[in-house]
Amino acid sequence: MKRFFIILLILLLAGAWLGQLMVQDPGYVLLAYKQTTIETSLWVLLLMAIVAFAILHTLFNLISRARVPARRMRDWRSRRNHRIAQNKTLKGLMALSEGNWWKAQRQLTQAAERSEQPLINYLAAAKAAHEQGNANDADQLLQKAREATPRAEVAIGIVQAQIQLARGQNEPALATLLHLKRLAPKHSYVLKLLKESYLRLNDWAGLNQLLPDLKRHQVLPGEQIRELETRIAHHLLQQSLSSQPAEADSKTRLQAVAHTWQSLPANCTHDQKLIEEYIELMVQAGSPEDAEKILREQLRKGWDDYLVELYGRLDGGEPHKQLEVAKGWLKKHDDSPALELTLGRLSMRNQHWGAAIKHFERSLELQPSAQAYAELSRLLSHLGESERAAEVSARGFDLVHGNLPRLPLPEPRERRSVDTD
Repeated sequence: MKRFFIILLILLLAGAWLGQLMVQDPGYVLLAYKQTTIETSLWVLLLMAIVAFAILHTLFNLISRARVPARRMRDWRSRRNHRIAQNKTLKGLMALSEGNWWKAQRQLTQAAERSEQPLINYLAAAKAAHEQGNANDADQLLQKAREATPRAEVAIGIVQAQIQLARGQNEPALATLLHLKRLAPKHSYVLKLLKESYLRLNDWAGLNQLLPDLKRHQVLPGEQIRELETRIAHHLLQQSLSSQPAEADSKTRLQAVAHTWQSLPANCTHDQKLIEEYIELMVQAGSPEDAEKILREQLRKGWDDYLVELYGRLDGGEPHKQLEVAKGWLKKHDDSPALELTLGRLSMRNQHWGAAIKHFERSLELQPSAQAYAELSRLLSHLGESERAAEVSARGFDLVHGNLPRLPLPEPRERRSVDTD
């Protein structure tokens, strides 16, 4: 209350002082513009200026307040659209996870139309359309995603490639993924999908080129990488010979097989099955001599019973030389059943029947095997030793089928009448 009276007193004193000044000297102001002149006192002009300022200030406030409701309306609409988009996105994703494809597509598409960042909605809606078999809708939704977010080409391309693979469109999927690989060469999922695309197309050469990237970026576990590597090597070897024209000579066919073998990773060249395939392909290419040399060189690098047994199967064109080579291995591997089996077979190629029998028997002594029994039985049978051959064959049969139950059997050569009742 005191403050009010003090302010009022100050205003009265100021007014009295201003009134005294106005009486003493009202002042004179002349305003002229062309033919118009305005004459007035200084104090009247000041009063008019104050009134004009008050009027303009009031108008500006009114205009500003008139614009505020429009801005508030826009903000309200934006918040409302955001809330609706969130709700529809949530419902759409829930429907997508539940397998309700039609509802998911509708909710997600509607949410995308209201959302400021519609990429996720369009991609999920495209998947829902694909699950319904609506290829056109899926493609249109992917295109809308590109238009809405052009910089998300990798994410959009991955969804497109997934849909193409699911449709069985393997070649378009491959083209899409190769484009994505150029955009993101280290993207592990792009590389994984690219691997799947190559497998579906049986493009083993493409897979072989992709393999270093799969290893470098650890796209697959080590075991799967090794399995894939072996699988690729197997098919490349088979294709190296099958892709040659029928009129190709043995030299050309041999060079194709050898070139493919040399292009394989180092660990593949030590795989037993691949080595066997390589040797067989060399023989098919018309060069058993070269196959024998390669196999002999492989055994020189590292002893392997499996390869030794393969050496005995191989007809290198010079059986006498092969036999001498194999005999030389006895100095270091005289306890190898595989080597004795091979020596028996090579002895048969050289028609050394007695030596062959001794080697087969030695192989069985070191380690009984079905192959050694079969070879010895066959040889004895052709030499006229039927009873001994039958005995060896029976032992081989017992080795293979040793789990048969003990049952009563008729005596050899005994004939019994069969009761048909």
